[in-house]
Amino acid sequence: MTTQSIQQRIASVSERLTPTERRIAREVLDDPTLLAFGTVSDLAGRVGTSRPSIVRFATKLGFEGYTDLQGWARDGVSERLSSPSARIRRQREATTPVANEIEAAVHKALETLDPDRLHRLASPLVRAPNLWILSGETSRAGAHVLHSGLAMVRPGVHLVEEHDLGRDLSNASEGDAAVVFDFARYRKSSTVAARALVGLGVRLVAITDGPLSPLASLTDLWCELTVPAVGPFDSSLPAVAASELLVHEVVAQLGDEARDRIDRLEQIWNATDTFLGDDAGA
Repeated sequence: MTTQSIQQRIASVSERLTPTERRIAREVLDDPTLLAFGTVSDLAGRVGTSRPSIVRFATKLGFEGYTDLQGWARDGVSERLSSPSARIRRQREATTPVANEIEAAVHKALETLDPDRLHRLASPLVRAPNLWILSGETSRAGAHVLHSGLAMVRPGVHLVEEHDLGRDLSNASEGDAAVVFDFARYRKSSTVAARALVGLGVRLVAITDGPLSPLASLTDLWCELTVPAVGPFDSSLPAVAASELLVHEVVAQLGDEARDRIDRLEQIWNATDTFLGDDAGA
């Protein structure tokens, strides 16, 4: 059985996929049974493309052909179909109240960010000399939560506004780390900035929505969140939940260093009467 998931394989070639191949990838990601048990004609019919296009997609993923890809997929499909995230996906596709969709998305974020993944995503954020946080407009709430939490437990944390990208990121250098939040429709500025940071030797952590995201091809440290629509906008709650978990994990890895920094911050707050205190009601 392969050690890579279909999501990881697609992410590794996402920038080289043609528009047709991206449609194939979406079908494959949405319905693993189609890839594992359907014929090449079934998949071509679902996507509205030709059999040769399906075969080219399989070879681009590193397989000899569709039969090779299908055999690989069947090895792991049973486990994927029984996973909680697959069940949540099926519930989301049903007609349900928006509150249910938000709840499902937050639960999926919590499942995706298991202890091992959280440890891997947080590790570059602990000791990097500088930490750069970037986001698109609809994911800004998560970026603010991450910045607020990490700035209180370690130095050198920068929230970069889109109009200040060039000025701020000119200070980035090898050994730094960056967290980039971005979801479909993907902002050009976020992708361009992320690519430039990787070119400088900055370790990139991407909070995005799947292997077809342009960010997923730039790093092996990426987290897939489901982001449901709430009215005309995307929900901010999955990104906020991911940020809070990352802050908690960074604090755990910093240990006493984080505690001592928070104690110093508390002393400054007391000295400057930052908070109203117990007599606020008076």
